[in-house]
Amino acid sequence: MERLFVIIGALSGAIGVGAGAFGAHALRARLEPRMLDVFETGARYQLYHAVAMLAAAWVVSRWPGATASASGWLFLAGTVFFSGSLYAMALTNVRALGAITPIGGVCFIAGWVCLAIAAAKGA
Repeated sequence: MERLFVIIGALSGAIGVGAGAFGAHALRARLEPRMLDVFETGARYQLYHAVAMLAAAWVVSRWPGATASASGWLFLAGTVFFSGSLYAMALTNVRALGAITPIGGVCFIAGWVCLAIAAAKGA
């Protein structure tokens, strides 16, 4: 499981860097400033949680268990729902996609809580 989380975290980091560069260079002239900020928020949170995924991999290797594994899956789900919805909203200007974003935020929070619990109980 830890190897999978490292792979996912590394790929997510690469995608986050690419998205950030794409936003900074290719989208700056194409998006209104508010939507560019939305896109950049998606990239920033994807990068944060790529690192969180690496932390989940470490916790899974150190204290394996369902709670540790749940943290990694929640970080992945959070990235898909939070960052993905922000990317889609910025690129399509469909503001209704913003209703999906909080689901990702809740997944991120739950992932951090699971990570803390796994470390605290050592399993």
